[in-house]
Amino acid sequence: MHPSHFTSSPPAPAEKSGARTQRAFLPPLFAVTTLLFCLLATFGLWYNARASADRATALEFESQVREISNQIGQRMGTYEQILRGARGFLNSMPRAGREQFHVYVDNLDLGRHFPGIQAIGVAEVVAPGGLEAHNEAIRAEGFPSYRLWPIMPRERYTAITRIEPFNRMNQRAFGFDMFSEAVRRTAMEQARDSGAPALSGKVILVQEDPNSSQPGVLMYLPLYRGGGVPASLEQRREALLGWVYAPFRINDFLAGLGGERSGDLAISLYDGDVVQEESCLYGCGAQAQPHVLSAVRHLVIADRPWTLDMRSTPAFEARMRSDTPWLIGGGGLVTSLLLSALVWALSSGRGRAVALATRMTQALRASNERIAAEQQRIRVILENSHDAFVAVDAEGKVTDWNLQAERTFGWSAAEAIGRRLDDLIIPADQRTVFQAGFAGVPAQAAEPVSKRRIELTAQDRTGRQVPVEMGIAVLHGESGDLANAFIRDLSELRETERREAQRQQALEEARARLQSAQRMEAVGKLTGGVAHDFNNVLQIISGNIQLLMHGVGEAHREKRLASMMEAVERGASLSSRLLAFARRQPLQPRAVNLRRLLADMDELLQRAVGAEIAVETVQSARVWNAMVDPSQLENVILNLAINARDAMPEGQGCITIEAGNVELDDDYVRSLPDVSPGQYVMLAVSDTGSGMPREVLEHAFEPFFTTKPEGQGTGLGLSMAYGFVKQSGGHIRLYSEVGHGTTVRLYLPRAFEREEALPRPPADDAIAGGSESILVVEDDPHVQATVVATLRELGYQVLQAHDGASALAMLQAGTRVDLIFTDVVMPGPVRSTEMVSEARKLLPEAGVLFTSGYTQNAIVHAGRLDPGVHLLSKPYRREQLARKVREVLDARPARIPRRDQVRTS
Repeated sequence: MHPSHFTSSPPAPAEKSGARTQRAFLPPLFAVTTLLFCLLATFGLWYNARASADRATALEFESQVREISNQIGQRMGTYEQILRGARGFLNSMPRAGREQFHVYVDNLDLGRHFPGIQAIGVAEVVAPGGLEAHNEAIRAEGFPSYRLWPIMPRERYTAITRIEPFNRMNQRAFGFDMFSEAVRRTAMEQARDSGAPALSGKVILVQEDPNSSQPGVLMYLPLYRGGGVPASLEQRREALLGWVYAPFRINDFLAGLGGERSGDLAISLYDGDVVQEESCLYGCGAQAQPHVLSAVRHLVIADRPWTLDMRSTPAFEARMRSDTPWLIGGGGLVTSLLLSALVWALSSGRGRAVALATRMTQALRASNERIAAEQQRIRVILENSHDAFVAVDAEGKVTDWNLQAERTFGWSAAEAIGRRLDDLIIPADQRTVFQAGFAGVPAQAAEPVSKRRIELTAQDRTGRQVPVEMGIAVLHGESGDLANAFIRDLSELRETERREAQRQQALEEARARLQSAQRMEAVGKLTGGVAHDFNNVLQIISGNIQLLMHGVGEAHREKRLASMMEAVERGASLSSRLLAFARRQPLQPRAVNLRRLLADMDELLQRAVGAEIAVETVQSARVWNAMVDPSQLENVILNLAINARDAMPEGQGCITIEAGNVELDDDYVRSLPDVSPGQYVMLAVSDTGSGMPREVLEHAFEPFFTTKPEGQGTGLGLSMAYGFVKQSGGHIRLYSEVGHGTTVRLYLPRAFEREEALPRPPADDAIAGGSESILVVEDDPHVQATVVATLRELGYQVLQAHDGASALAMLQAGTRVDLIFTDVVMPGPVRSTEMVSEARKLLPEAGVLFTSGYTQNAIVHAGRLDPGVHLLSKPYRREQLARKVREVLDARPARIPRRDQVRTS
């Protein structure tokens, strides 16, 4: 072989290897180049979108800053016009009284249309020499405790003599001399000298509560004699009558600025041209908050500079934040990666196809395993189901039969599978219903699965009838319809329905008895008004019977008198119950623990509403004590529970009784003039009944108003609850929604004392008399005669008077007595309470004991017996009279010794 053959061939393999290396290097190079180019284009687009979003944010911020500044200026301009209108009203009606001024301001409806303006008032100029005359003049207008304050010597005083609305908060400023404070005085003098409106610097309004105050300012407009504005400074000072002014609470004034976007800006407002902490009116801590944008604007309000510092909030920045730059960046990045991957993929080979086939094979195997596991799971569910499961093929033969089907019908799976279902479990008289149910399913819809539910009577292997509910699902396929059926045994349900019908019948009978009781309660409402005369008659009969009982000696007469006395006591008990029902007896409030009271009432409430209605009690961990009459509160809770029961006509539902602590603040009670702010114990009774529409809610508290059918309620339940809560110094609210139920909430005043055990009746010990002198004041001569005779029998020295005037005349003539025993309700010019008041001035050491069958409002106010008052309700027994008289006599500071306590030497 020639040597040249070996020298010319070796370079070929090296060239092929280099070409393969070059071809392998080119796809990644193309992919990287494509990626870099796309990333560069993406960065350019992202940068432009980001700059555009920042410009839009700055423009929106500047727009809101300008809008807030304009709104503040417009509001203050509007309020300046309100003051000018008030000055025009006063100038045009110089004799306008308080009522006309009240009507004028009330028509402005400040609270609704002018946020931040606390009131419109008038401050009058008072010369030092006319201070007392000024005070007397205002007192003569119906303000007996009025005085100008503070009093400190100076050349001229001013006094706030009119301020509207004249609510509790504004009454704190009544009579205040604003000249006594330097900031207010500076603004008032500026307005006086210029004749134009003047705005004060930062102050704390005297109306503010020290615990929750906020900064404020005042705007003044001078009032001159003659109505106009004098030309010269000296004339303006000489003609000054006072100022019409308006106080502003800055927090309320700035409320709502910006409308729906009020949370976009953090606003700080400063008095003057300098931003400093001591001149901050609003938003004093906003500068410390992180922000992106800020702006400062200077305003001039009524010739006084304000500085407005506004900063963007996180809410504004979040709202203005644009996702477009990030979408562009993210989309560009993804696109760059996809393009570079596509370039790389086009140069790829066979390896990825092989890997893909392997993954698909593994996925198919995993799918088959999941299907097998799912079939096993379904089999476990069917075998453990509480319902019988049966599968039927197109010919009606059983193909599946679970364990519950074996238990229900007695056939094993081996016996049932392959037989027709209707031959196994359907009686002959029910097969038409069964076949119609199966035949009707395919015709119902063209969906792949059709469903139907039927009820029929099946039979088990022994022939026992079994009521069942059958849920049928038919799968439509090319080879025919396959049916699956879940069969539920209804035997227990039918038995439960039978027992429920019996309970409903018993409940209806109980309701009929309750309606009769409610009608009797209505009679008590109508007859309560005659209790005073009725009790006087009972007292006459009772007193004379007791006098006779102490003077007879024959057993048969004593027995008859005792029978008569028993009848009188029954009448007295009836009168007392009627008065209590009609809310004419004094309440006896005490500290009551609602947790204990509700626990004691649990059994009573459950009996009242019936076993079918659940009564649930929800209480806070620590419920305050309430200052109420416990027996009356129990009656109210019982009535509300019965009303809730009647609101659930199906006889089923839930009554929830909730107790907790609440505090009603000034904002809550502002629209409720008869409610005072403070701490209350909230008691709520809720039901899941039918609820009440709005037209029924409007009349729900009216007496005798009811939506129940005739004979099923008196309409007194809610009106009784309303009267009790109001007498107790509380508040009641009613919430209801048709179809969702009703909630009645009682707000009872909090008691700071501990609950004490209810007092036990005193022991029936021996009757004690005495030798003291007693003045009996009674207009009914028959009652007077029995009382005088009884007291004399007890050993007392008794004087008598037929009315308050004659009793007072006896005492003024020098008659000395140890006890005044007087009726509450008497005719004549001198009322019993007036007579007692004068008698205590003459005889401060004498005791006083009232008696009455009906106290009205003489010694009972807000349903409660006045403090320190002793009352013996008619009719009373001889023992009760003796015990109460002895109790009052012994309670005197320096009592006269009783006759049986005096020792002789």
